[in-house]
Amino acid sequence: MAEKINYYWEAFKEPLNLWPLLGILVAAATYAANGWELVGGIILASGLGLEALYLSTVPSSGFYKRVVERRRLRKLTEQRRRAREELIKKFDPREREAVEYLRWLKEQIYSNYKRFTRSKEIPPDIRTLDAMWERFVDFLDVYRRCKNHLRAFSRQAIENQIAQAERNLQTADEKTRRVIENNLQILRGRLAEYEGIQRAVKMLEAQLQSIENFFGLVNDKVVTMSSIDSISSIDFNSILSSIEMTRSLLEETAPMMAALDALQREESPPLRPQVSAEQR
Repeated sequence: MAEKINYYWEAFKEPLNLWPLLGILVAAATYAANGWELVGGIILASGLGLEALYLSTVPSSGFYKRVVERRRLRKLTEQRRRAREELIKKFDPREREAVEYLRWLKEQIYSNYKRFTRSKEIPPDIRTLDAMWERFVDFLDVYRRCKNHLRAFSRQAIENQIAQAERNLQTADEKTRRVIENNLQILRGRLAEYEGIQRAVKMLEAQLQSIENFFGLVNDKVVTMSSIDSISSIDFNSILSSIEMTRSLLEETAPMMAALDALQREESPPLRPQVSAEQR
């Protein structure tokens, strides 16, 4: 759950508020220490009155709330960026190569688009490659963890235990049967989780390839485009919908892996850039 913003606290700790407040307190204390208690008291009372007025108006203003929200969003974005870069360092060389190649290709697409169109801005559709690249990193992390889990999991051993438990169940007394049935339930649950992770791995393989190929398609279009309109023929909505569907399915099929730690809905930015919010 996203942490609720305390706008009053945010307003209080603004440097533009704290430094004048500190100056007032120092001035009041200085006058009081030199025998001008009345003047010091007037300065302190005036400062506290101005502070009360400030806290009663600024935190509740829509403009200030938008400033705080944008600042918080930038902070969260930077935290996610650092966490993702640290995650990439844990990948094996082949995985890092795939990630860095897509990062390089993305920057090439942006550079080529600006050069060929003589534009200073990247269209919002093409700019979604930033979020797609982030999803690629997150999906690759889930994929590698799922694969590692499958390597450590012996399906044959679980199936053998199930078969043995089912045979023992036929000759067991009533008390023993309850224990065996409970064990069978656990074993079948583990087998179901294994199959769910297998499905997740296949889906992730297809999605990772889809993102890679989409980057290649966009690059091909940019390099060979005869007009800006040729970019509009690329179906960005299809790949964006596919990525969101993959994330939703992963949440259902591989919960035991805590697979979507980096993809929590309240922490991840939307794939579509919030152009209107940034321009407010």
